[in-house]
Amino acid sequence: MSTSKQKQEALNYHSSPKPGKIQVLPTKKHSTQRDLSLAYSPGVAEPCLEIAKNKKHVYKYTSKGNLVAVISNGTAVLGLGDIGPEASKPVMEGKGVLFKIFADIDVFDIEVDATDVDKFIETVKAIAPTFGGINLEDIKAPEAFEIERRLKEELDIPVMHDDQHGTAIISAAALKNACEIAEKDIDKVQIVVSGAGAAAVSCTRMYINLGAKLENIVMLDSKGVIRKDRDKLTPAKAEFATSKNIHTLEEAMKNSDVFIGLSQGNIVSAEMIKSMAKNPIVFAMANPDPEIAYDLAVATRDDIIMATGRSDHPNQVNNVLGFPFIFRGALDVRATAINEEMKLAAVHALADLAKHPVPEQVNIVYDEINLSYGRDYIIPKPFDPRLIYEIPPAIAKAAIDSGVATEPITNWDAYRDQLMERMGNESKVVRLLHNRAKANPKRVVYAEADHLDVMKAAQFVHDEGIAKPVLLGDKQIIKELMDELGFTGNVEIIDPRDPKEQTRRNRFANSYWKARHRKGVKLLDAQKLMRQRNYFGAMMVNENEADAIITGYTRNYASVIRPILELVGMNEGVTRIAAANLMLTKRGPVFLADTTINVNPNAEELTKISQLTASLAKIFNIKPNIAMLSYSNFGSSTDENAKKISKAIKNIHVDFPNVVIDGEIQADFALNPELLKKEFPFSKLVNKKVNVLIFPNLDSANITYKMMKELYDAESIGPIIMGLKKPAHILQLGASVDEMINMTAVAVIDAQEKAKF
Repeated sequence: MSTSKQKQEALNYHSSPKPGKIQVLPTKKHSTQRDLSLAYSPGVAEPCLEIAKNKKHVYKYTSKGNLVAVISNGTAVLGLGDIGPEASKPVMEGKGVLFKIFADIDVFDIEVDATDVDKFIETVKAIAPTFGGINLEDIKAPEAFEIERRLKEELDIPVMHDDQHGTAIISAAALKNACEIAEKDIDKVQIVVSGAGAAAVSCTRMYINLGAKLENIVMLDSKGVIRKDRDKLTPAKAEFATSKNIHTLEEAMKNSDVFIGLSQGNIVSAEMIKSMAKNPIVFAMANPDPEIAYDLAVATRDDIIMATGRSDHPNQVNNVLGFPFIFRGALDVRATAINEEMKLAAVHALADLAKHPVPEQVNIVYDEINLSYGRDYIIPKPFDPRLIYEIPPAIAKAAIDSGVATEPITNWDAYRDQLMERMGNESKVVRLLHNRAKANPKRVVYAEADHLDVMKAAQFVHDEGIAKPVLLGDKQIIKELMDELGFTGNVEIIDPRDPKEQTRRNRFANSYWKARHRKGVKLLDAQKLMRQRNYFGAMMVNENEADAIITGYTRNYASVIRPILELVGMNEGVTRIAAANLMLTKRGPVFLADTTINVNPNAEELTKISQLTASLAKIFNIKPNIAMLSYSNFGSSTDENAKKISKAIKNIHVDFPNVVIDGEIQADFALNPELLKKEFPFSKLVNKKVNVLIFPNLDSANITYKMMKELYDAESIGPIIMGLKKPAHILQLGASVDEMINMTAVAVIDAQEKAKF
């Protein structure tokens, strides 16, 4: 992606369709006059009076307990420096997004026009009653130290400057494990710290809390080694000044055990790495360019343990592993502070989590066979689903033990369940899909590439590394669209009608004719069909010249499915294909089947559809709990439509007893666990969260998924065709760009799975 193009994409992302990245939504009903009278006057007076009697009730009657302020004055923004409060707002909004998607914490971003320490502190103290916690962000040192220190002393809610402590906590967890793997005692290791800003100072303090010795630490700033004989040192720098007779980074690196980089890129040479002690630990965390390139470092020393701030290398030191979960735990016990005990608890919890067996979901996302504790895995990955229910409890316990929790937790199992329920949001599923596809992108044919929205989707998946698009259509139109979009990627463009494709068309036609000549297909017919994109594209997949095909944007489903069935065919053992839509709902992902293919399936076909959908759920690393829907509940009707479902259930219970499925059952009972347990305690679905719905016919399935999509803004991925020999997926007519992107990710994952067999 070119710099100018990336710039424009970033600007478009932040400006459209609505400016910014966050909004405020009501959490209570507000549709009637009665609702509004309760929300505001006169009803609102009652909680006001209760809070006036007891300020603690503000947590009971308002959103304060789940609301964090992300506050900055814009004096040290990312790598941009002092750009001012207004220019810092996109970053603060972005931090709010991370709080929400990783820990379900609401955020107001506050940009303060104040560089004076006293004025800034006064402003924050004045607005603090609104919030359950305060995350200070992008404030330059040394002011940041004083601001955080005083706010922690003067406020009774959690305050943390993430630039200082986030990196400190994550890197300390990594350092703890790295020392263990390298068989080094942390109280004996010689540590070199390149950088003396807020992050470097906080990191070094955290390492000392973890057991490192001050006399074993050498810190450098832009002027070289910070020595005790240097004039005009700030208090923070003076804290780490050394009396050792060394002056340069090169000298400091000799025989050192640990290098911590929080400075600038490419300042460490291979020779410096060679001069370090056995099993050197190198955390080069400058972004976007580390102090030494990862590839150079690992090529220089085969005994190195290396971490960076980058996601494209092992051992990424990423603050998102820390701040959302630290605040989550602090808020959940109404802590009055985030203290050193809580930060150390986060360090130990993260370090310990890396030693546990990694869920297959994480292996899949990062395209690993089996991630396990070792030199290339010393801290958890950001998409590890265990973070939300492992880290906050550790923080909460530390808050309780250290005496800063005002609402202690007593039922820890219930608390963990509550944390897991918080993360049922749909965006996480999409992120996991995209990341899993990126791990091993495949060649995907777009049969309608000469349409603008299809081209936008192809551009996105190419630029993001989700897939390698192959564009079918009129070359001139495709190139014009690419110019219009600034799509400069090196992608294959094919016009099946182009005379230059004659040889390939003939080869495809012969293969098709040989497969279909006893079904009435003539060679001439086959040659004509190969001029059509869907036949040509399907043959590319069939002949292993591509891994998957995406089509259906401009044509009705029935006309598109025919070449897929004729050319790709069904998988071994499959007698009938089916389709499912993955609906991304607030209660989590739910599969609906069959949404597009089987009009009125009989009992045997419903059995097959259930099996296929269960297998699809497992591909997405979701354990299927299946409800077979009806207007009837467990034999309450003797109508043939209800009886066929009852028969299908009996078949599955006999032939596949390990499948969690039950029915026939009405939708409200299937989706309401309390109602189901009360009325039908014998059901196999009791105490299970239903995530697969099998419908009795196409009408009900298709209508349901489209109503969910339009009425409740539920994101839909699909229809996903199940049972084909090779990946081929058909879009809904006029699908959105996002839907095409998500279907492409599904197609890539489908291809990844089929390549295993």
